[in-house]
Amino acid sequence: MLKFQVTTLLSVITICSSLRYGSHFDEPVLHMVKSASSGVKDQETTYKISDAGGYGRIFDGIGGLSGGGATSRLLVNYPEKYRNQILDYLFKPNFGASLHILKVEIGGDAQSTDGSESSHMHTEDETPNFNRGYEWWLMKEAKQRNPDIKLVGLPWAWPGWVGQGTAWPFTNNTKAVGYIISWILGAKSEHGLTIDYIGIWNERPYDAGYIKLLRKMLDSHSLSNVAIIAADESLSSTIAQAILNDSELGNAVEIIGTHYPGTISTSKAIQTQKKLWASEDYSTYNDYIGAGCWARILNQNYVNGNMTATISWNLIASYYDNLPFKRCSLMTAVEPWSGHYEVPSVVWITAHTTQFSRPGWMYLKTVGHLEKGGSYVALSNGKELTIVVETMSHDHSKCIRPPLPGYTVEAQSVTFELDGSFASSVKSLNIWTSEIGKDSTDDQIFKHSTVTVSDNKFTIMMEPDKVVTLATVSTGNKGFYDGVPASSPFPFPYEDNFDNMTQYTEAHNFADQSGTFEIYENKTSTDGHQWTMRQVVPQRPLTWCDDSDSPITLIGNHSWTNMNVTVDVKLEDSSGVFVAARVDAGGCDVRNAKGVFLWLHKDQSWTLTTTLERNKYLGRCYSDWGCWQGIGLKMNQSGWNTISVAITDTVVYGYLNSLQIFKKSLSDLPDIPKNGWAAFGVQSFAYAQFDNFVVKKA
Repeated sequence: MLKFQVTTLLSVITICSSLRYGSHFDEPVLHMVKSASSGVKDQETTYKISDAGGYGRIFDGIGGLSGGGATSRLLVNYPEKYRNQILDYLFKPNFGASLHILKVEIGGDAQSTDGSESSHMHTEDETPNFNRGYEWWLMKEAKQRNPDIKLVGLPWAWPGWVGQGTAWPFTNNTKAVGYIISWILGAKSEHGLTIDYIGIWNERPYDAGYIKLLRKMLDSHSLSNVAIIAADESLSSTIAQAILNDSELGNAVEIIGTHYPGTISTSKAIQTQKKLWASEDYSTYNDYIGAGCWARILNQNYVNGNMTATISWNLIASYYDNLPFKRCSLMTAVEPWSGHYEVPSVVWITAHTTQFSRPGWMYLKTVGHLEKGGSYVALSNGKELTIVVETMSHDHSKCIRPPLPGYTVEAQSVTFELDGSFASSVKSLNIWTSEIGKDSTDDQIFKHSTVTVSDNKFTIMMEPDKVVTLATVSTGNKGFYDGVPASSPFPFPYEDNFDNMTQYTEAHNFADQSGTFEIYENKTSTDGHQWTMRQVVPQRPLTWCDDSDSPITLIGNHSWTNMNVTVDVKLEDSSGVFVAARVDAGGCDVRNAKGVFLWLHKDQSWTLTTTLERNKYLGRCYSDWGCWQGIGLKMNQSGWNTISVAITDTVVYGYLNSLQIFKKSLSDLPDIPKNGWAAFGVQSFAYAQFDNFVVKKA
């Protein structure tokens, strides 16, 4: 990263040269002129905005990422009124963030950051099922609001059968490609969704043979419109050099996608002449510093790196706060039970670009850095003009990654001179201003005014931590819904019998962390368990994280302490199931989760552990051991049983079919977490069912 404070024209020219990476025709070129003013000690800097020298690269848009993983999990459960409001803030043109791109995870039944998303093919021999998961629903909602929004799909995890027993999805490229093609075709045939872009494997090694075969198979299935993005890795990715060395690979890849590039593209990437995207970026807590991070990179990804699209991970923080990357998102919606949601300033920073430009517009070549810190870009569709200026200070624009080298920003008077087709034709511009800071109020964010253009020039004052959009476009709007419900904690007590829900969907408020738990209808049931939750992944997926070997789903409030968690269980072909309290961890760390876990095994035994990995035991008992206490307790091996674990400040209890099977003191067990979620799950990847879940006071 370059230090932005420049005090001489020579320094400015040096900076521009270092950003150009050669003489590629569409790189940004900074146009600055110094004009002397009589009686003024410091010369004024004027920045020229012109299309006279042609255009830069085509603007591809600003987007958000749902997935990687399960980041939109709670959103689908919101009351319809508030859910629609949230979706409007994200996708409705000229209302809120007005996103141009929606990128989604192709579910792989495994943990991929904040949860597990369901695959459309749990097994190789099943008919693909496109009613699973919520990404289909989200893409349709986005399209309803903005029919022009572009859709991107990318896998994180893969079903185990794709890897044929290995940890490599490209063991058999025909299988892997077939799996992805089926997802794209199903999106169209079942949901009317056209996928515009497809990725390879999120932040993992790529396989050139797979990419080439994917391109061939896309074309053979009349999907030549689907562009391939590769390889969704860091700036150190080798894909650019591989493209330069391999023309067939180069012909297959349309876009080089990089994650968290720090606004810089490599010289090799520039040399390919491919489209360059920050295909995942931001990932920062959505307070004023997150807004500053987003404002800075939206401009400088192009100014410094020629990147024509930037996609935020994540779209919306709709996962429990105590999962990883709390509120690293454009919006926050973590309370479907109350309907409460938050619209942080990041939404309006997005709007500074998205409401005043569209994919297909062109960047002008006259873009760059401001002399005293900050940057500006200009875009046009040949008729309208939009200029976005930012002066984000270092400490108020740090992204979570990569580290941001030091620089300074000073208050400055900025004069722009319009040239080319904009000279004389533009008499005034709409101004939208945001002042981003810890104490910024709502009326300082996305505030509208106008400026007059005189002799093709206009001047604005840019203090540090400010974003200004100047546009001939007059449709900008700060959308607003009042009456957002107040925040409230997860309801306690809580219960769910899963009755009359939609088959294959997830139960409300449950957050799968390993494996997939779907609503299942027992159509011939005569035992009162017609609708259940069923773990449906029969073999360990090809994981993205170091997933737990025990499928688990969480629910509730991480601050819960004393509780009684009860659920009916049917083991089916599993070796065991569990119910748990005070589960302290999820996300990619779920394998290491601690809590109080009561396991019921097919061999008519139970175990009590303090870890999901079952490596710390509080007790175990078989049906012929004296610890059954002579109560004649029987387990129904072929049908349903009820298991409960209850924990107080001093004691943990266990129950099987309403009879107490143990009572343990907590006085000498300091490793049990003080608080955590309720949960249940399966000992290993196998079918098992759950019903009549209850959590209440112990």
